[in-house]
Amino acid sequence: MQDLSAIEHLPDFRRLMRACCLRLGSLMNQADLARDVGIPPSTAQRYLNLLEASYQLIRLPAYSVNRTRRLTKSPKVYWTDTGLGMHLAGETEPRGAHLENLVVNELLAWRDSRVRPPEILYWRTTKGAEVDFVIEWQGQLLAIEVKAARKVGHRDTRHLRAFLQEYADIVRGGIVLHTGDELSWLARDVLAVPWWLVF
Repeated sequence: MQDLSAIEHLPDFRRLMRACCLRLGSLMNQADLARDVGIPPSTAQRYLNLLEASYQLIRLPAYSVNRTRRLTKSPKVYWTDTGLGMHLAGETEPRGAHLENLVVNELLAWRDSRVRPPEILYWRTTKGAEVDFVIEWQGQLLAIEVKAARKVGHRDTRHLRAFLQEYADIVRGGIVLHTGDELSWLARDVLAVPWWLVF
């Protein structure tokens, strides 16, 4: 509790919170974040740890077959309260990252209700292919892409299909969550589902 109250400069802390909320769904580069906010990297690290320990900040790790590498790859940043995240960022209109933020919170709530909790991760290659969420459970994977669009098509499955091909022996399939009403197959093993139907 003492650590949580040890914030010497509240304006710096607020700027860091806002910078995080403007980066929802993005890779977290702690050095860039500290520079943009104008605070030392050590202070940024301490503030980020406090935000995570107090259940405000979510750092989502990257999927890698090598579990040690998951610890060294940059996490993606999310906020535990999407509405508060929008407010802190000064945004009045939701964007795609806010839908992602809603989904990750629902996934984490589901994870934490399991007796044997799965891991919730993301996947990204050096060439920029990315899958928003990867659920790893009992040696199998499920890939999830989030699209803030009412209509989705085959082209929206490009990165999912790359992931499915890469991990064909352990992946069960892919899901594209969208804001429309239709439930349909976009590819042989990729299902489009309205996000509100799942959560």
